[in-house]
Amino acid sequence: MKAELAWWDLEGSGQTIDSLNAHLRDGATRPWVEVPGLVLKLWIADREHNAWGALMVWEHDRPADRPLPANRAAELIGCPPTHRMGFEVAAGVEGLHTLATLQGIGPVFAA
Repeated sequence: MKAELAWWDLEGSGQTIDSLNAHLRDGATRPWVEVPGLVLKLWIADREHNAWGALMVWEHDRPADRPLPANRAAELIGCPPTHRMGFEVAAGVEGLHTLATLQGIGPVFAA
């Protein structure tokens, strides 16, 4: 498995964590459900440091032969991620939890 982090420093971008979360609420997460090889995508935020991004976990490498959904967040922010890093997943576990699915969880959808 592989993990990939896309992370933006929002300072001076004209976007906020709240505006980007609204973008997610308006349907930006939906196309990612159909991406082959994507195990999990988590959109993450750090209000203290005014940063926002996503962590993706892939079965293998990100598929080079298929286009990914449009990166509307990069368009809104006005630049590519401040940091983009890839990692090999050395180990993984799924703990015991009561969630039926990860679809639609998080404060973005709590409204």
